[in-house]
Amino acid sequence: MWKKIAGVLLTLGFAGLTWAQQIDLNKATEVELDALKGVGPVLTKELMNERKKAPFKDWEDVTSRVKGLGPQKASSLSDQGVRVQGSTYTAKSAGTAAEKKPAKAADSAKDAPKDSGKAAPKSADATAGKAPAAKN
Repeated sequence: MWKKIAGVLLTLGFAGLTWAQQIDLNKATEVELDALKGVGPVLTKELMNERKKAPFKDWEDVTSRVKGLGPQKASSLSDQGVRVQGSTYTAKSAGTAAEKKPAKAADSAKDAPKDSGKAAPKSADATAGKAPAAKN
């Protein structure tokens, strides 16, 4: 009988852990913020000071105003149940990261050694684009 009761209590305990409590960043206490993974006393103080100036409108507002809270940390906090005005963090800059990759490739092309100006041998050019002749 005791095993069944203990099993039920453990099950309810783990179920409670999976239902992460949602924390509104505009209403969270210092203790709640400090309890979050990746948030220490310095970031908590920074969040509290910025929140005193004006409530956060959205995640973009938070990341722009709070020093030390970038997209990666905002995503981590959102995964832990932190919300701003009831919304989760969504990375809006996903398209810009893809756009930056070609720019890096172009920059590396600039760093590549320049062509010495010598042309390839004509025999290589003449046979490069032709298919072998079929024998009858």
